[in-house]
Amino acid sequence: MHPMLNMAVKAARRAGSIITRASEDISVLTVNDKGYNDFVSEVDVASERAIIEVLSKAYPNHGFLGEESGLSKEAENIWIIDPLDGTTNFLHGYPQYSVSIALQHRGEITQAVVYDPNRNELFTATKGQGAYLNDRRIRVSKKSKMQDCLIGTGFPFRDFTHLSCYLSTLEELIRETSGIRRPGSAALDLAYTAAGRFDAFFEIGLSKWDIAAGGLLITEAGGIVSDFNGKEGWLNTGNIIASTPKMYEPFLELIQKHLTADLRL
Repeated sequence: MHPMLNMAVKAARRAGSIITRASEDISVLTVNDKGYNDFVSEVDVASERAIIEVLSKAYPNHGFLGEESGLSKEAENIWIIDPLDGTTNFLHGYPQYSVSIALQHRGEITQAVVYDPNRNELFTATKGQGAYLNDRRIRVSKKSKMQDCLIGTGFPFRDFTHLSCYLSTLEELIRETSGIRRPGSAALDLAYTAAGRFDAFFEIGLSKWDIAAGGLLITEAGGIVSDFNGKEGWLNTGNIIASTPKMYEPFLELIQKHLTADLRL
């Protein structure tokens, strides 16, 4: 395992321990609103602090982009951190959430960790060296027909600007695929796509910390990740499609049929 990936794993497991302990009595946690349907708990903050502590001690010159703390500084290496992806699930005792850590080196994602503390599932990738689940190599699925595909997605829950085009896309996918799932943690959804549990995934308006690690997992597992234009701007736009190579073109075409003009930019 790459030394930087190994350190990210250490940080993710420490954060996972904090989250697991806190999950034993959610009722005592302090929870604040960041915005409409957007919550932050003391666990999010403590988890992010622990991750940054581990990584900054090992790499004092690196920068950090955390969901709760923002960007610490510009640097050649920046760790992109979601300390608890799926906070709403966590606060309801619904066991589908994760820790997501990615390293961006000169604008390129080179290391990725997505950790599910509930199942003790550790998804990891180093650019050019494949993707793994608990040390077992993973690959995207081999599905070649839309009707056989299970699709992961995330419903709009803060910004409803594109709700109508999302719903029309969902309607066609319901008719044309084997099923749709919305578990509530984009980082895990992308990891599941890398592991072949989902055959494709799409969502509108995510943040860098939601998708940075998962995107590398998918490409290292043999899949394709793009924005809604079929280009590489997904990390900046937050509009992401991920799929097996065989399903990518038909899946992208289906989604593009329903896009509004602003989502085609």
